[in-house]
Amino acid sequence: MSDTVSAGIDSPNVSKWLEANVEGAKGPFKFEFIAGGHSNLTFSVRDANQNHYVLRRPPLSHGLASAHDMGREHRMIDALQNSNVPVPRTRGLCSDIEVNGAPFYVMNFVDGHIIRDSTIAESVLTEQTRTRASESLVETLTKIHAVDVSKVGLQDFSRHEGYIARQLKRWYGQWNAQKTRELSSIDRVYEELAKRIPEQGQATIVHGDYRLDNCIVSSQGEIQAVLDWEICTLGDPLADLGLLTVYWTGPGDEPSPWMSQYTTVSGFLNRNDLIEHYAKITGRDVSNIEFYRAFAYWKLACIVEGVYARYLGGALGEKTAAELEPFKSQTEAAANSAEVALSRLN
Repeated sequence: MSDTVSAGIDSPNVSKWLEANVEGAKGPFKFEFIAGGHSNLTFSVRDANQNHYVLRRPPLSHGLASAHDMGREHRMIDALQNSNVPVPRTRGLCSDIEVNGAPFYVMNFVDGHIIRDSTIAESVLTEQTRTRASESLVETLTKIHAVDVSKVGLQDFSRHEGYIARQLKRWYGQWNAQKTRELSSIDRVYEELAKRIPEQGQATIVHGDYRLDNCIVSSQGEIQAVLDWEICTLGDPLADLGLLTVYWTGPGDEPSPWMSQYTTVSGFLNRNDLIEHYAKITGRDVSNIEFYRAFAYWKLACIVEGVYARYLGGALGEKTAAELEPFKSQTEAAANSAEVALSRLN
C-alpha cells in the first residue's frame, strides 16, 4: 500500500463503511491512489464482487476549505444523475470524520481515457477522434450550462447574481493574504476587471475548472464523464468558456503560458473553433470572451500563487528553489497574459 493510500485511507474503517452504505459492495477492498495533491485526492476501490468504485477525499494538507467541500461536490454530481450531463453514478457520502479523518464520497468508476499529454492523445485517439473530442468537450459544456437548476434541486446551491464580482473579491482577498511578493500586474488587472464586468444573464451551473483532462473520453472521442467538480457553483457560464480557452492551445493557436499543450496535436480544434461551436449551440453572445479569458488568467495566477506560498511555508512538503521556480514563473506569466487579453478588449 502506497504512502498516500496509507495516509489518506483508514482501510478498516472505510471498508466497514463501504459494506454498510454502498449497495453490493463486499470486502476485502483494494485501494489504489489515482491522482491528487493540491486538489482532492482520488482513489480506485475494487471489491470482492469485481465492483470498481472511486473514492474522493480532501487533500492531506488543506488549502481553501470551500475548495475541498465533499458534500458540495457530491451534491452537484448527485443532482446531475438524471440530466444530460455525463457524470459518474454516485454511491454514497460519508460526512462522519471519525470514519476516515475527513469527509469522502464514493462513485462508480467510469471506463475511458484521461488525456493528460500528447503521447496519450496520439495513442488513444486518431486525428478524426481528436476533432470529435474537441467538439464533444464543447457540447458537454453547453449541456452543463443548459441544466435547469431548479429542476435538479440546485436553486439554493449558491447565490445567482454577481458571479464575477464575487470571484474577484474572493481571489483578490486570497492573493493579498498569501502573496509572496508584490506583483503590480495582479493589481492592475483586478482594477480593470472590476470596472468592466459584463452584465450577467441567467445564472447557470459553473464547473469552475472545465478542461479536457478533467473529463473521461471514449476512444471514439465522446465525453463519458465530467470530473473534478470541487469548485463548482452557480454564476456566469462564459467564465467556464473563458477558462477552457485559457487551458487550451490548438494546433494553430499562439502558445499559452498554461498547461494543455497536448491539444496542439493535429486533429484538435483551435481556440476560436471551440468558441464558435459554443456560440452556435447556445446562441450566447461571446463577443466579450477576452474579458473572461483575462479573468481566467488572473484567477489562475492567484491560485498558483497560493500553492507557491504554501510550498514556501512547508505546508505541502519540502521543495528546492529550482523545483519551486515554475510556480513563481507561472503566476507571473498568467498575470501578464491577463493584461494581454484585456488589451484586446475595445
